[in-house]
Amino acid sequence: MRQLDFLRLNAPFLTAGFLMMFGSAFGQTFFISLFAGEIRAEYGLSHAAWGGIYALGTTASAAVMIWAGSLTDIFRARAIGAVTLILLAASCLFMAWNVSAALLPLVIFALRLSGQGMMSHIGAVAMARWFVRARGRALAVASLGFSVAEAVLPIIFVALMVLFDWRTLWVVAAGISLLFLPVLWRLLRLERTPSAVAAETESFGLGGRHWRRGEVLRNRLFWFLVPALLAPPAFNTAFFFQQVQFSEIKGWAHIELVAFFPFYTASAIGAMVLSGFLIDKFGTARIMPVYQLPFAIAFVLFSFAETPWQALPAFVCLGISSGVNATLPSAFWAEFYGTRYLGSIKAMASAIMVLGSAIGPGVTGFLITAGIGLETQMLGISAVFVIVSVLLTVGIASVAPLRAATP
Repeated sequence: MRQLDFLRLNAPFLTAGFLMMFGSAFGQTFFISLFAGEIRAEYGLSHAAWGGIYALGTTASAAVMIWAGSLTDIFRARAIGAVTLILLAASCLFMAWNVSAALLPLVIFALRLSGQGMMSHIGAVAMARWFVRARGRALAVASLGFSVAEAVLPIIFVALMVLFDWRTLWVVAAGISLLFLPVLWRLLRLERTPSAVAAETESFGLGGRHWRRGEVLRNRLFWFLVPALLAPPAFNTAFFFQQVQFSEIKGWAHIELVAFFPFYTASAIGAMVLSGFLIDKFGTARIMPVYQLPFAIAFVLFSFAETPWQALPAFVCLGISSGVNATLPSAFWAEFYGTRYLGSIKAMASAIMVLGSAIGPGVTGFLITAGIGLETQMLGISAVFVIVSVLLTVGIASVAPLRAATP
């Protein structure tokens, strides 16, 4: 009953977070990559060229995120969320109506900044700031929006591509984004400014104080975290970005692969909800060093899978780490560095993660063109996640004295 009361009493804010996470889908790789074949055919692009364009646009969006994400420390989620939804809808229309390959980097930049970057950032910062004792659960509920989108949108839009031109479907995506606008505006009509929220619900970080972004950059723990911020978006993004190519080399129909996405989503949701409770009960430090190990297992299984059903355990492992990744980092920043400057700190982290999502498709596309297949690449990717887990263990241990001094 307590959990039901939590959902009922906080329904407007949790629903707003859910919608913002769902709305980020149209700028996420899993959605854009559904149209990879059509885009490459339309503009005559190789895998390397498409990967390079995607990396360029995404990298540019990461740079802008450092500034744009800091706006969540100043403006209400209601206002900045509404503006971002409008920009996301405009970006979808840009993709639908663009006829020039030269403008594709700008299209990708707009989609990635407004969707993957800002919509998910606004939702995560809002949950981490509005909730303290129930921060993990709030982040889990909001992140369900992304999981639901990841489960249903690929199947729906791949099926619709049989009936409609791919450009028409981007117009549909723009329409859905605009439909969220009045709903979000109404849900957050009672929201206060970030400074007012921070004054009443602030939680301190390491050493019992709030850390500014510059101080975080100078803290040794941050540099142990950078590989952990880069790896999941780089290689999770690369997998979904290369899903058409992956299907081809395995000899599977694309729809057969897409049909397994709900298994990935189901495991992600389960891990997401469980991680929310574990974060609230045990904190983030115990979970951080191990949560990326299922990623390592997933890529080994993908490499050796010969049938779609053999890939099922890989999707489950991928979903487990992805689900935890949806809640854990945002809670980590608030727990370790405080909430007063959370927007600017998480904006920096988000920029690194967006950069990672640019690196992954670019590198895998280049290696495919160079003759190194995805199956071989996946074994190397698995090793990267093992190394990242070791670095997380060492990094968190390095700030043990500061953690001990935290009230």
